[in-house]
Amino acid sequence: MDSKKVSFGSIDEYIATFPEAIQKILEELRATIKAAAPDATEKISYQMPTFAQKGNLVHFAAFKHHIGLYGASGAIPAFKDELFMYAGEKGALKFPLDKPLPLALISKIITFRVAENLEKAEIKARKIN
Repeated sequence: MDSKKVSFGSIDEYIATFPEAIQKILEELRATIKAAAPDATEKISYQMPTFAQKGNLVHFAAFKHHIGLYGASGAIPAFKDELFMYAGEKGALKFPLDKPLPLALISKIITFRVAENLEKAEIKARKIN
């Protein structure tokens, strides 16, 4: 195995490294996140596709058997009844590749994360002023 670390300059570059079927799933996820957070910006952080709005909203990554969604730990208690089957360690969510992505649920998570980040930014701004 090559020990060189792969570095991505964009989400497009990241997605392009996967087989077509996985690319389709990643693009569905990306579109869902964009729709739920239209003001968010795309970037690569921790070598994963990341959406940010007043701080990072979520990161995602593809693995052999699942798509991981990271940074949504605050949403897990809020949606625990819907997320219990996807909850991984340390607040990660794991969506199996052999099942359709729960896009409506992901959209709710992203909307929740936007609200969290906006509230944190507002509190921070009040403290500064």
